[in-house]
Amino acid sequence: MRKIKYKKDRKFQTNNLEYTGIHKKTDSEMQLFVYDDSDLSEYEDFIVTDLEKSINNQKTNWLNIHGLNDIDLLKSIANYFEIDNFLLADVLNTSRRTKIEEQQDVLFFNIKSLLPTESSDNISVEQISFLIKDGILISFQEKRSDFFTHIRERIRMHSGIIRVKKADYLLYLLLDAIMENFYITIESEEDKIEELINLTKKSADPIILERIEKHRDNFNFLKRSIIPLRDSLYDIKSIKDDNVFNVIEIENFTFFARLHQKSLELLEQIESDMGSLESASNFFFSAQTHKMNEIMKTLTIVSAIFIPLTFIVGVYGMNFKYMPELEYQNGYYTIIGIMVLIVLAMLYYFKRRRWF
Repeated sequence: MRKIKYKKDRKFQTNNLEYTGIHKKTDSEMQLFVYDDSDLSEYEDFIVTDLEKSINNQKTNWLNIHGLNDIDLLKSIANYFEIDNFLLADVLNTSRRTKIEEQQDVLFFNIKSLLPTESSDNISVEQISFLIKDGILISFQEKRSDFFTHIRERIRMHSGIIRVKKADYLLYLLLDAIMENFYITIESEEDKIEELINLTKKSADPIILERIEKHRDNFNFLKRSIIPLRDSLYDIKSIKDDNVFNVIEIENFTFFARLHQKSLELLEQIESDMGSLESASNFFFSAQTHKMNEIMKTLTIVSAIFIPLTFIVGVYGMNFKYMPELEYQNGYYTIIGIMVLIVLAMLYYFKRRRWF
């Protein structure tokens, strides 16, 4: 999971574009879908020089870009679609929080896609950005992934209403697919929490507490990712006048309201899971305390048993010449017997009081 670090000696300038993510070695690739209700054209390994002849403003156009390392390519796309450098800088700066912004006739939306990492307690993070302008949706992914495979198949198979709707409905489907990753991540975290809760009942290994704190950090990161998404979706859901978000058709606002409802459900689930983590943490400390109390009780009982024995040994360890018991022929065995009786009597008493 990546953390935002501020460096005083380095400022991000929009005229000096640079990709700030971790996928530095991913080659940039493009894929274009041009479709309407009756026709579909799909272009793999698409190149910028083919934009002029391939884009059809009478249809819905989806340009998907994998890999953000080729700055010249991204600049060429921005120049062709007349996209401001400030928006392109937001695409490349992966440390920015989720936001929605409309500039003139361009709608910009970026979102964090989170997925669990196999064989690890970490969460994989990828920023995905969207631009809609003139019926054209451009999606920017840091690396190739299968988040949108089912959406591509729906376009190819003409399934549902996707080919009837415009780019704003496609944006809804893409955001919905990314939000499904949140559910997958939370479900994975819940499975690991259940495992930790079971471990706390069997072991007092400190590594369990470290894992609990790690998952607490994961849930806090999930919250920080979903809260701005919730706010952005609320903005779309709430404002339906012609002057705001005019690239979204009025009848499609209800779809974004569904996404907003999903974001609320996700936050509620995270709060519930964080409560489970808190319970696991409290149980761990309670188990540790109980174990320590058991140890202290055992040591206390042992100490209590040896106090009278030590007293007797101390008395008969004094070097007075005329101690009467020193002359007894069986004095040693008598004292040993008395000490054994004292131990047995104390053990019987402790057992009756249920102290062990």
